[in-house]
Amino acid sequence: MIGELSFGVAALAMVCFTFASMIRLAIGPTAADRAVALDTVNTLVVATMVLLGVAFGQVVLVDVAIVYALLSFVGTLYIARYLGGGL
Repeated sequence: MIGELSFGVAALAMVCFTFASMIRLAIGPTAADRAVALDTVNTLVVATMVLLGVAFGQVVLVDVAIVYALLSFVGTLYIARYLGGGL
């Protein structure tokens, strides 16, 4: 009972933080602010998937989270290169 409640509270907190980051993504004054907000959203999504994978005992969610984190990292590198004028 306590374990289920704590996983639920943690997942709810992650979702709330994700929405707060999405708001920052929408109103960020510069492209760099938006890039950081997008990276934060991706990190929170990965953390939420891992948390839910542990809560439900589904290893496939952790595997998907690892692949998503890798793709998110590569996407962040491309965004940083674009903002730095490397393209």
